[in-house]
Amino acid sequence: MSKGQPTVPPASRSLVVLFATRILRLFAFGMISVFLVLYLSRLGLGGGPIGWLLTLTLIGDTVISLWITVNTDRVGRRKMLILGAALMAGAGVVFALTDNFWLLLAAATIGVISPSGNEVGPFLAIEQAGVSQLVDAEHRTKVFSWYNLAGSFATAAGALAAGLFLGNFPHQGSDPLFGYRILVGGYAVIGVLLAFLFFFLGRSVETTASAPVSRFGLHQSQAIVFKLSMLFSLDAFAGGFVMQSLLAWWLHVRFGANELVLGSLFFGANILAGVSALSAGWLAERIGLIRTMVFTHIPSNILLILVPFMPDLAWASGLLLLRFSISQMDVPTRQAYTMAVVAPDERSAAAGWTGMARTTGSALSPVLSGWIVAVPGLLAAPLVLAGGLKIVYDLLLYRAFRASDQKT
Repeated sequence: MSKGQPTVPPASRSLVVLFATRILRLFAFGMISVFLVLYLSRLGLGGGPIGWLLTLTLIGDTVISLWITVNTDRVGRRKMLILGAALMAGAGVVFALTDNFWLLLAAATIGVISPSGNEVGPFLAIEQAGVSQLVDAEHRTKVFSWYNLAGSFATAAGALAAGLFLGNFPHQGSDPLFGYRILVGGYAVIGVLLAFLFFFLGRSVETTASAPVSRFGLHQSQAIVFKLSMLFSLDAFAGGFVMQSLLAWWLHVRFGANELVLGSLFFGANILAGVSALSAGWLAERIGLIRTMVFTHIPSNILLILVPFMPDLAWASGLLLLRFSISQMDVPTRQAYTMAVVAPDERSAAAGWTGMARTTGSALSPVLSGWIVAVPGLLAAPLVLAGGLKIVYDLLLYRAFRASDQKT
């Protein structure tokens, strides 16, 4: 080896960067999801305005992210990831500095804010394509499992950090919202750090188009991507009723859970979700990707339906933790299946379209959930609706794709 030659292959360095940015980003998303709705409510917003803000946040994110991902393989994956990080930082700055609803709405619509604790923005779609470029098909599901494990642990750490900080921060004083603003400012700083890290991605994450690409960024896989997008949209619509910030609000309204309790609960929940994702690759090798997605998802949704009928916070928390221990096993398998059934130069666009479908679906339900929770006697409805619709999605997915199931 000549003097000065790198000891780590460029592809490996890029994979490390993608894991590092995933961890930082999900830490920020997990942190802000715990208190976002509580923060907005303490700014004086009611359930209706909060629901609209969350919905328009996700709709704006969908439009911008779709434009970015459809053009990513033409412009460059690294450039588009840096743009996404800049949008994340900008949204954090505005949320930290103002309580004006219209400015918050504009920043949330144009920027990147995660009310769910899950991925939003163009990051996941582009990184999925990049990871698939760096890893062969045989190891893809396992790498995605570790990728999701890293994200779940980071989300858990962010939720716990926010809960501990706010639980021990003195809320008295001239600005009772100061603690919240500090955390939102930290969210903006993480956006800046992400942009810096993305500069270190190598050319190994990029792809060269080998076939004519339509204006949708796809060529041979349009039909299957459309079918997957419709199904993923239904799943995400159901999930939008129980996104992490709304679920935290629901537990606060139903059982009086405070920020410290919520942060600790979602810390445990995301740890369990991350660990369970590691089993997805092992199970998919034996029964297939589609069967792994469906056979683990249905029991988790039955548990979700039971949560609102629990007598106290301890029982509800126990069921939620049990649900999280199996509910995310479909994530790495879903990502691996999508990447497996499209051409390499369609991966960014395919992930973008399916991600757009998920974001669009999840954008529609917060308005309904905010209205439902405010109606006496309907407090259980969001969780029951979410679980029931997710079971419908599982059955439709199995019916549509069981014949083309793949083991990996």
